[in-house]
Amino acid sequence: MALVSIEKEIVENLVSFKLKRIQKNIQDILSRWKETSTTVFIEKARNGIFENAENDAIELRQLLLEEKKLNDLLKKI
Repeated sequence: MALVSIEKEIVENLVSFKLKRIQKNIQDILSRWKETSTTVFIEKARNGIFENAENDAIELRQLLLEEKKLNDLLKKI
């Protein structure tokens, strides 16, 4: 694997941009189901309160994991 040198500011901007896109996607899912809480939405999807929400719940969980990774990365930079 090759090492590449890159300016800290560029990395921060790229990570921040991706983080904003992920957060927008999270909000889009919550808005679609008229929810404000990710945990409440996932719980309602799991319990069958929201019919046909399985795919959105799965996507939301993945987005939340990615959001956490990116936030952790920003803290390390």
